[in-house]
Amino acid sequence: MPQPNSVKVGAALYVLGALIVLVGLFMLAGGAWLIALGGSWYFALAGIGLLIAGGLIACRRLSGAGLYVLVFGCSAIWAAFDAGRAFWPLFSRLFALAVLAVPVLLAMPALNSTRGRVPRSAAFTLAGLCVIALGATLYAALQPQPLQTAENAVPAVAGKAVGGIQPAGDWRYFGRTPSGTRHAELDQITPANVAGLKLAWTYHTGEVPSGSQGHVVTPLHVNGVLYGCTQSSQLFALDADTGKELWRFNPKAQANNVYPRCRGVGYHDDTANVSAPASGAPRAACTRRIIATTVDAHIVEVDADTGKACSDFGDNGSVSLRMGMGSDHQDLYFPTAAPTVVRDLIVVGGLVWDNQTVGEPSGVVRAFNVHTGALVWAWDVGDPSITRLPPEGQHYTPGTPNVWSTPAFDETLGLIYLPTGNATPDFWGGERSAADDRYSSSIVALDIATGRERWHFQTTHHDLWDYDVPSQPALYDVPDGHGGTLPALIQTTKRGQIFMLDRRTGTPIAKVEERPVPQGGVADERLSPTQPYSVGMPSIGTEPLTEARMWGLTPLDQLMCRIEFRRARYEGEFTPPSERLTIQYPSWLGGMNWGSVSIAENLGYMIFNDTRVPIWNRMVSREAYDKASLAGGGHEGNAPQRGTPWGIEQGRFLSPLGVPCQQPPYGTITAIDLATRQVAWSMPLGTTEQTGPLGIATHLPMPIGMPTRGGPITTSSGLIFVGASQDFDFRALDVRTGRQLWKARLPVGAEATPMTYVSPRSGRQYVVISAGGNSATTQKGDYVLAFALPK
Repeated sequence: MPQPNSVKVGAALYVLGALIVLVGLFMLAGGAWLIALGGSWYFALAGIGLLIAGGLIACRRLSGAGLYVLVFGCSAIWAAFDAGRAFWPLFSRLFALAVLAVPVLLAMPALNSTRGRVPRSAAFTLAGLCVIALGATLYAALQPQPLQTAENAVPAVAGKAVGGIQPAGDWRYFGRTPSGTRHAELDQITPANVAGLKLAWTYHTGEVPSGSQGHVVTPLHVNGVLYGCTQSSQLFALDADTGKELWRFNPKAQANNVYPRCRGVGYHDDTANVSAPASGAPRAACTRRIIATTVDAHIVEVDADTGKACSDFGDNGSVSLRMGMGSDHQDLYFPTAAPTVVRDLIVVGGLVWDNQTVGEPSGVVRAFNVHTGALVWAWDVGDPSITRLPPEGQHYTPGTPNVWSTPAFDETLGLIYLPTGNATPDFWGGERSAADDRYSSSIVALDIATGRERWHFQTTHHDLWDYDVPSQPALYDVPDGHGGTLPALIQTTKRGQIFMLDRRTGTPIAKVEERPVPQGGVADERLSPTQPYSVGMPSIGTEPLTEARMWGLTPLDQLMCRIEFRRARYEGEFTPPSERLTIQYPSWLGGMNWGSVSIAENLGYMIFNDTRVPIWNRMVSREAYDKASLAGGGHEGNAPQRGTPWGIEQGRFLSPLGVPCQQPPYGTITAIDLATRQVAWSMPLGTTEQTGPLGIATHLPMPIGMPTRGGPITTSSGLIFVGASQDFDFRALDVRTGRQLWKARLPVGAEATPMTYVSPRSGRQYVVISAGGNSATTQKGDYVLAFALPK
């Protein structure tokens, strides 16, 4: 080993000291800026200490190592006061400093002191203990850090499922049943045997997504056949036991370069429908029909047995959704959700591409006859007098709130429940109509037969934050606490608020109160003075941001996040967009999104996943925006909002290393007991294995909890199946505890909601998920994968 006074040792000490000096300089300069912004004094004080310690170490003074240890000890005390005992906040504040402490301790025998040198054995022992502590920290980082465990959960009290009896082995609607609960009454795969699940078959659609495309279909299963769609709107049918393609139908939809995807198809069976043609009427071209919307705004119908177009539907199996929509900006309108088939009607809304211009296509919702394609009714919020096609020479009201997600319906009550979006553009509402403000970001109940409104409930007033209602409502009769049940509609939102309404009337079952919200913003905008808060249900991921909740992998990027937080305007939820950089949290990413919820109907637990990532935005004057020719124009990034005084710049609120600026988790999965209306358990969902700082995958399965897309399903045996995370894992969890019982590595990420069924031929239960890739990686695929227990 080199002698302490050797040139190599001196050079190493100089490098170590210089590194600590640089860290100290950064923390001192940034910390002084943070103090000037009204923030914490810790970083500047710690920077001074590190600056001096690094200089002394470079000069080979033992007091430098002692000062570094003192700074680290004080940092630990500060961290405990600043962050409490939560693991990831402490990791951010201390781990990097502890790593740097190892060479400092190892260097101690080479440092001079008037009291003599530190023995190597003592230095190596201290460094070894530090390494052990770092190893233990990394081990803890690989273990789940529950937000809430089920240890103190009270015994569940189940409510009652809604709707008629569905074949237990089938999955006939996007949410399995019209109630949107994604619950299968199946018990072949159980918590006891789920670890034995194996890949049973794989189907390739032949269309690997690129650009803005997404392969996110949840197939249907009817009597031994799976039915699905691709992002170019091609339909396919698969054998339920083998995945072999039985037929394929290509509607030859025109290319859509905006947001092409197909989340599901619809199914109609005349043999089980009381509304089928009477005896003596002309025979229908198709007895069993698969119904889908296309990326170029058509409804198509094919025979479920052959895949051939139903010639009696519209124009040889196709109906245009452009009818009555006018001629302006029609490329900005197209459906992505599965059509809702109820009685002998096909009910469709549509996605209207956000934030491009005023006067975008109407958000009209329409119902078409399932046999002929004839328009039966239309619901146009801008002109309720239009109940079918607009008068000659007119069109549906442009720019109105749309329904881009999936409705639910209650056949007994005769109501269909629409989750509405926002009147575009999302972030400027100065020119919105009274009807826009009345119906944006709401749940609207329409009469199934007529399309006339029965009631509506708004989740956000004058929405300037893109808080459209993205998820399918869930219908379930919840316990009333007196041995009976109440007919509930449960609606999750991007805000993390969960509204529980009486689905007969729209009145809250769980208490909702209006609370004052921040005001201000840009000129000529109006703001609602209050917003609705569902105080009778838990809110998820809504804890306000603070400087102490800023995060980073090291104190340095955490410091930068603290500075940016202090510089920005943030007054809590509903901070209005303004010309100053403004933070929005919860953001339009969610909270809860289109993957929707599952209700374990035999237990009374509602299961859902969420995203917790802030965004920043800044309103830019029309002249400045147009002059800058800013790029963007979609769900993420800048958007022009043409026809308004303002464009907008926006992005995710990330650290310089590309990780969210607030502390983890960034995505969770949670169970709420619908009897007590309390959280039963909550766990982070997703690991860092396929992502990491600067977009570089860590390959470490740290269950930090990542942003999620897609949703969960449940089974009566007590299982949850969910993909949705930014890793490539498909998971099974215990519905009572949230404990992971099984996972399978998928070839790419999955942002689709899974489904499960029992094949009538083999009697095997399968669990299926589509995997097309996720937003965190560039790896894409065209997979539909089925898992089952070994034969």
